Order: sequence, then structure tokens, then C-alpha cells
Amino acid sequence: MPIEIERKFLLANDDWRQAVSRSEAMVQGYLAGPPGARCSVRVRIAGGSAFLNIKSLGSGVRRDEFEYAIPLDDARRMLETLAGDVVAKHRHHVKVDGHLFEIDVFEGANAGLVVAEIELADEGAAFPRPPWLGREVSHLARYYNLNLAAHPYAHWSETERTARDA
Repeated sequence: MPIEIERKFLLANDDWRQAVSRSEAMVQGYLAGPPGARCSVRVRIAGGSAFLNIKSLGSGVRRDEFEYAIPLDDARRMLETLAGDVVAKHRHHVKVDGHLFEIDVFEGANAGLVVAEIELADEGAAFPRPPWLGREVSHLARYYNLNLAAHPYAHWSETERTARDA
């Protein structure tokens, strides 16, 4: 069973930009999720590729995740006709000491939010902490894309933007 172990961080500054190796525009919409669901189902277009993704719900760094390539035209139609709220962002790839950080610069109703993610082989795996890596938000559900679709960053209170608990 595929398991995703992902840590999320806010950014302390923009110094990461000088190390970007690749960038791509992404848009994703949710086809199913809460309330009452045990998973989220989303369709994502990244560059010229499309994927259907199913991820278990829950907070923390470890979740079940299944992802399948689908035809681009099917993904476009799903986003237009089936998806609820959509999240748009640019994803930038930055390698540090052999580890890949994916830095999402959100757009639209989530503009102003920038989050770095790193996927790890296990929950206790060591990874570099470059100076631009800020506060960890892995356990704060409001930073999950599913929640950003339903409650975008533009609607957050100052308390939500600065609070360290869920």
C-alpha cells in the first residue's frame, strides 16, 4: 500500500528561489471529501500531465495515498464539471543535499501563501534544514490543499495565519 510521509513548512525568506531547478503550474479540484468521508479524491493537472489522487484523511505526516495518471482531456472535463473549489499554484523544485523540496506558491484566493513540502522514506528520516525553511505546519490541517480549497488563505483571520495549533 502506498504511504506518503510528507512534512510541510512555511518559508522564512525567498532565498530558495535561486536554487529552483524546475517549475510547473498546477491546478487541482476535489471530487470527493469531507464531511463523512474517510478520504479525499482530487484531479490534478500539472504541466501537460493529469492525475487522479486518493488520499486518506487525518492530520499528521503519514497518510495513505494512491495516484493514477489519467488522460488530460478527462482531467479538464472533471475540473470543469465535477470538481468543487479549485486550488491553483506554481510548484518549484529545489534540491538540497540530495533531498527534494517542493515549494508551492499559491494563486487566486490562496495568493500570499507559500509552503515547502518534503517527502520522506520514514517519519524519523533526517533531512536538511536550509535557512529559508521556516516553521513546520505539518500537523495544521488548514494548510492541506483540501482545506485551502474550501477555506482559502484570503479568508483566514490573523489568528489563523499566525496560530501554531490546529
